[in-house]
Order: sequence, then C-alpha cells, then structure tokens
Amino acid sequence: MSFYKKHLFFCINQRENGKACCNNASATEMCKHAKAKIKELNIGGPGGIRVSSSGCLGRCALGPSLVVYPEGVWYSYCSKNDIDEILEKHIMGGNIVERLLMRKKC
Repeated sequence: MSFYKKHLFFCINQRENGKACCNNASATEMCKHAKAKIKELNIGGPGGIRVSSSGCLGRCALGPSLVVYPEGVWYSYCSKNDIDEILEKHIMGGNIVERLLMRKKC
C-alpha cells in the first residue's frame, strides 16, 4: 500500500539562457497554490494527498508539467483555475481532466 493516496509532482526546473522550461510558466507559484489548496481542503498528509516540487521531468516543450501518481497522468496547465480543476475533478473526484492532459501548449 502506498504512503499517499495520490502524489502530485510539479516540475519547477529553471533552465539557463531563457530556454523553454516549466518555471518560466510560473510553476513554482502553481505548486505553492496546489499545496495551499490541499491544506485548505484538509486532504493532505499520510494516506491523503502529497504535493511535491520536482526537478526536470523531461517534457519542457509541452509544459508546464504536472504528473499525478499512482496513475501516471500528465497534465499541462495555464492558470490557478486549471490547478483547482485538477484538484477538484481528478484528485477529489477521480475523473481525469481531459482538456488539460499534456498535449497542448498554452
């Protein structure tokens, strides 16, 4: 059994020389927003939801990147509203947010 029900990893990698990377799209801010929402909803901690920042996840061209485990679902997002929708529909509701699956560019 997993220690967490779900674990969200936000790539917050910052590349040099202005190269495409997740942190150029406010990834650190979005990760902090997700952590605050999980705390506000009181669904974090052991047996619940964990949000972590990550180094490069290797999907720079399609980012910003967020991956949800144990499912291995990859999302790209553009706003705090997108993060809220992922939390509400996928994390709490169990439904993948098709429109945010990693295949689009903001």
